[in-house]
Amino acid sequence: MKLKKVIKHFLLITHHKWVVFKLCCKIGEPWRGLVHDLSKYSPTEFFESVTYYVGDHSPITEAKKAQGYSKAWLHHKGRNRHHTEYWVDYHAPEITPIMPYPYAAEMICDKLAAGMIYQGKKWTKEYELIYWQKEKERVEVNPKISDFITAVMTEVSKQGIDKTLTKKNIKQLYEKCVK
Repeated sequence: MKLKKVIKHFLLITHHKWVVFKLCCKIGEPWRGLVHDLSKYSPTEFFESVTYYVGDHSPITEAKKAQGYSKAWLHHKGRNRHHTEYWVDYHAPEITPIMPYPYAAEMICDKLAAGMIYQGKKWTKEYELIYWQKEKERVEVNPKISDFITAVMTEVSKQGIDKTLTKKNIKQLYEKCVK
């Protein structure tokens, strides 16, 4: 394992956490931003991610290509409630329940931050909606949460992050979609 990849991955996840924190503060969820993705620093997630580090997209994708699965992802999604996969339970009466607001709001910030970090200067306010339109077909998520993500990303594509990501607006969009 090269020290250069260790440093680059550490800086990448730390930068991502910083952007998520700033976005979470905008929507009135600073605690969610502060504790966001702490498991990425655990040995299970960190070292696999360093091994498959590429810089312009998630190393989890590369691990899945190489191994057919990712230990880091299995560890991560089971510990971080802002991922839709955390809420899937095939043996529950409702396979994909509605994510509680704080985690759904954190998820929005996470998705935006990931796009901003990986796309860098190529990121546009339309990017997340285009990405989500492709992604939502293969993600198991409560339909109301899917509608929430679509509503937020649509607003971001039209109005930008600053006008969309306010405490009042995100809460209203969530309530409108989940009721």
